[in-house]
Amino acid sequence: MKREFPILEFDASASAVLEPSRYNRAIDVAEHCVITFFKDVLDRLAAESRLRLVKSIPTEIGRHALYEITVDGRRLALVHPGVGAPLAAGLFESVIARGCRKFIVCGGAGVLDSSIIAGHTVVLSSAVRDEGTSYHYLPPSRTVEASPAATAALEGVLRARGEPYLVGRSWTTDAIFRETRGKVRLRREEGCLVVEMEAAAFFAVARFRGVTIGQVVYAGDDVGGEDHDHRDWVKLAEARDRLFWAAAEACLRL
Repeated sequence: MKREFPILEFDASASAVLEPSRYNRAIDVAEHCVITFFKDVLDRLAAESRLRLVKSIPTEIGRHALYEITVDGRRLALVHPGVGAPLAAGLFESVIARGCRKFIVCGGAGVLDSSIIAGHTVVLSSAVRDEGTSYHYLPPSRTVEASPAATAALEGVLRARGEPYLVGRSWTTDAIFRETRGKVRLRREEGCLVVEMEAAAFFAVARFRGVTIGQVVYAGDDVGGEDHDHRDWVKLAEARDRLFWAAAEACLRL
């Protein structure tokens, strides 16, 4: 049905002109998969000869590797999703079509509350859909939730490890240079702790495809104050490594 705004014209049809399974044949791949934004962690594992290339996924910006690693005798797939909801959702679709079914995403996010210190762990329970991709997978709504089982698995692992963490909503946006003070204030008032670019799309694709997904981030730069504070968030190597292994453990619990 035509609406005033095209983004609201959700089509519930189960099939599309371009089906992921047509171009991404099912292969022998681990059921469990960590989607990680930490290229540094992947590079280190590769340098240690711990990764096995399962499939190379072509895109216009180059090939994205679908890896496997063995953790405590179990197979675990790994993939970097790129940056931004459209690319991340497309690669997520490809990995689902290949055969992965249970996912944990780990990455970083900006904080809307300056009291959340850099490196602190945040489990995303839901996301405000302020991007475009999710609206092609689910009817219009303000938020979309992570899979409860995945959120519970993440909390269980973090508690067992004695790691402090928060659970809350994220603000997913396509436009990092349009995070205005007014928007930050609005999102904070509706319970958002952090801001990032992919969670709403991940959660929507997962629900549409019937797979399980959770997401955990560490607190990065601060957009909650009068001025942006970068806080050198991409240099927090210890936090990135710690979060990656927590995500891997949680994923294998699913």
